[in-house]
Amino acid sequence: MTVQHSGFAALLGRPNVGKSTLLNRLVGEKIAIVSPKPQTTRTRITGVVTRPEGQVAFVDTPGIHNAKGALNRAMVETALGALEDVDLVLLLVEPALGPDGKTAEVTPGVRAILERLGLVKKPVLLVVNKVDTVPKPLLLPFVTALTGDGLDRLLSTTLARLPEGPPLFGPETFTDQQEVGLAAELIREQVLRHTRQEVPHSAAVVIDAFDESERAPLPGSKPGGLQGLVRIHATLFVERESQKAIVIGKRGAMLKAIGTDARKALERLLGTHVYLDLRVKVEPRWTESERGLRKVGLS
Repeated sequence: MTVQHSGFAALLGRPNVGKSTLLNRLVGEKIAIVSPKPQTTRTRITGVVTRPEGQVAFVDTPGIHNAKGALNRAMVETALGALEDVDLVLLLVEPALGPDGKTAEVTPGVRAILERLGLVKKPVLLVVNKVDTVPKPLLLPFVTALTGDGLDRLLSTTLARLPEGPPLFGPETFTDQQEVGLAAELIREQVLRHTRQEVPHSAAVVIDAFDESERAPLPGSKPGGLQGLVRIHATLFVERESQKAIVIGKRGAMLKAIGTDARKALERLLGTHVYLDLRVKVEPRWTESERGLRKVGLS
């Protein structure tokens, strides 16, 4: 009989190192939003991977960076706090070459993370991501999360280092995130995609109502395709009136584009038709205070 291993593994690293992309690849479902803009992930997101040899609950965390302001400090504290609850840490880094362009080097940002990890008595695996950005001969066969290269090896290595034990989640579970939380993140993802650099870090989405009363398929409806309806009312918070104007756009064009693409993403997630009502409000300097973080549901 095959010995099973199960446990929690934290994905840790600098902003934009590819943690969320890797998590989505491992799970096979989109549970973490992805953006080229830094510090996209703000909270802990758990993705569950089940195999015959065991089960891994991967915990995606915000990027570790030099935190300034209440929001950034809360994000870093969330990432470091995750280390207390896991069995294993996967430290994601990007390949970095020295001045000669031939030898690898450890960047100051990664050195700072290594110093923090030195205080945590947990096993650590080094995962070199984005290996397609440097000449292959310089690296061992590590991981490219975007294409999926090296994921099987990463998963088997992770499982082997987890404690022996039965699965922690049901075999069909792929995340611990509730649909309401996923919905808010999918809407915020479209804000990141559509707006200028000035807005994304100052944007937060709160789901005001998630009405599933019409979600069941109607009698006589044809199988396949979207069934039923979920009504979602959400508020998009920004910090300044100028940002609100950008999000709404000329004659409401930007907000309409954000809402249309968010609705499509929500319908893929929920498997139902979605009515989305999206409003924009200004909460001055919410990223800089505990009160502001509470107002947008991040504290």
